[in-house]
Amino acid sequence: MHRKTVVVAGLAVTMMGAGITFASAAQAAVPTVNCPQVAVTVAVPAQAQAEVDNNLKQLDQQINEANNRIASSVGQGGANFIQNAILGPLKDKRFATIDRIEIAISRNAPRPNLNAAGLAGCTLNANGGAPAVTTPAAAQPGNNLGILTDSCDTSQLPAHDGFQKGNRCVSTEFGEVGAAAQNPALLITNAPQQVNRNQPFTLQVSTRNLIRDRFLAAGQGGYYVESSVLQGGLVRGHFHTACRILDNQNQAPAPDPVPAFFVATEDSKGGATPDTVAIQVAGLAQSGTFQCSAWAGDGSHRIPMMERANQTPALDSVRITVR
Repeated sequence: MHRKTVVVAGLAVTMMGAGITFASAAQAAVPTVNCPQVAVTVAVPAQAQAEVDNNLKQLDQQINEANNRIASSVGQGGANFIQNAILGPLKDKRFATIDRIEIAISRNAPRPNLNAAGLAGCTLNANGGAPAVTTPAAAQPGNNLGILTDSCDTSQLPAHDGFQKGNRCVSTEFGEVGAAAQNPALLITNAPQQVNRNQPFTLQVSTRNLIRDRFLAAGQGGYYVESSVLQGGLVRGHFHTACRILDNQNQAPAPDPVPAFFVATEDSKGGATPDTVAIQVAGLAQSGTFQCSAWAGDGSHRIPMMERANQTPALDSVRITVR
């Protein structure tokens, strides 16, 4: 999605504390910088909007910093002090900032020519200048934080290919999310507290609102390749069960070791009514404390989405001591 904006930045302004003030008559003898306006009148891709807005703000900040430097250095240096120590560096900063705006837009649209060379240089304004003007940006999602990205178009990582690889960018859309009352839920309803080494045991896992009929084998390129799909408002997928040893119960474990036990359940059952599946564990060979977990997955192994952020995901864990 593109959004055409007309935003300008780069007129002289002096920052005082938390507010913005203009040079008073008493300050008239102290020059301020006078910079050409930088206007972005092309369509800005949604992915670049936050970066463009941030760079436009930097142009104003650079002017404020230059004015503050001029005011605080009155009487310092010779006749060329302001030109060499303030206006020269300011020109370089402005050129780089305008260039960054062009680059940000060019990632998802043709690169515009904002005339960085012509707009970078500033002169002195003995009358204090006028305030920088920026058209207020539209409210951004997430408490106005905006989004970092919503596609792999801006990623420097290679595309994910459906196999279990990291340092990749997944472009598959999340897909369909159901109503809160129909979101998946999961609970481990029965598990032993202690077992002996290599002793078989059973975990009872109950699921609700999960149709267990979709499992795209990750080892065969089915990882993160399918969007979540609803059937009658319910997620189609499966659930996983795994047990891993905890070397330290006072800190989060390393995420990369392969668990001692793992199984995926895709039995063409499940639905809106809760049911229970018996997971048979043949035994755990190592002594210690194990974390045994069960969690729902959609067809591509992602934990199903929920309508609200304050809903508990479809997962559960228990601790089992192996003697």
